[in-house]
Amino acid sequence: MDIVPLIDRIGENPTSALFGLITGVIFGVAAQRSRFCLRAATVEFARGMMKDKVAVWLLTFSTAVVWVQGAQLLGLLDTSDARMMAVPGSWSGAIIGGLLFGAGMVLARGCSGRLLVLAATGNLRSVVSGLIFAVVAQMSLTGWLSPVRDKLAALWVTSGGRNMDLLTAAHLPREAGLVIGLLIALLALELSRRNRIGVSRLVFASGVGFAAAVGYGLTYALSQVAFEPVQIESLTFTGPSANTLMFFLDRNSVLEFDIGLVPGVVLGSFLAAAVTRELKFQGFEGPTPMRNAMIGAVLMGFGGMLAGGCAIGAGVSGGSIFAGTAWLALFCMWIGGMSMDAILGGRGQPAHV
Repeated sequence: MDIVPLIDRIGENPTSALFGLITGVIFGVAAQRSRFCLRAATVEFARGMMKDKVAVWLLTFSTAVVWVQGAQLLGLLDTSDARMMAVPGSWSGAIIGGLLFGAGMVLARGCSGRLLVLAATGNLRSVVSGLIFAVVAQMSLTGWLSPVRDKLAALWVTSGGRNMDLLTAAHLPREAGLVIGLLIALLALELSRRNRIGVSRLVFASGVGFAAAVGYGLTYALSQVAFEPVQIESLTFTGPSANTLMFFLDRNSVLEFDIGLVPGVVLGSFLAAAVTRELKFQGFEGPTPMRNAMIGAVLMGFGGMLAGGCAIGAGVSGGSIFAGTAWLALFCMWIGGMSMDAILGGRGQPAHV
């Protein structure tokens, strides 16, 4: 794909933002139609069920792994210098942040990506939770909470100045990543068959994983021709939510992939809901859900920044390139979510709301 004419026409930063917008639209449409959410899958699994939410999550995750690993084997993509791989990872951040994020997403009744999708369809609960999430994420990045985040992240970091590549650490060939993705996909498809999930929902669930590959592919293509250094990255919502918030508050902010990603998700989700007539204003149902949602948003904002990514950033994008801390963070998100559901006595709703 020759993107040089596009860069010459609109510039490198606007091109990066446009690529973020494209990635976001794909994710927004696919996530809205598939009802993808790590929180729902976690709660379902915690209650001893392997139904549609788990199947959709596994299919999304495996699709991302297959597309990204397949593209690397074909020489179309190289994520060795991706943002998550090129810097030291924090094992302590992945553990603590993952647990906090997992607990928070159950309290807030949706992970950060799901809140963004729901907000675009008229869910005012998600709008409030999403804004709190973005503010706390920014505080954790450069504000009052950043010293605490830095101290916790520094407790235990990866060696060698880079994150750990799990395939390399396990002395596995690069083809192993594709094989692992295909095996998870087979499990997802079997669960889908047992739960009689329609083809349309399966296609859209795969679309969420495909969006992660698109993000990597577009930023990698830009990095190969751009004059200024470009980070290879993909779907994640902790940093981008904070950056997008600051973009609208600071006139000196510049366009980048993150700035296009969040509006893209909103646009894609809104269009998908509009076409299917699912736009509907929804508010809080009482003081307890409001309190839980706000606490959950705070936990996700800090936890996601500490863990190095949210349920999408670590759980799908980071997982698809086998970043060590991303897989650990994802595991801890599952544990945190299941633990919080147990604390709540299973009163959280497994359905997407």
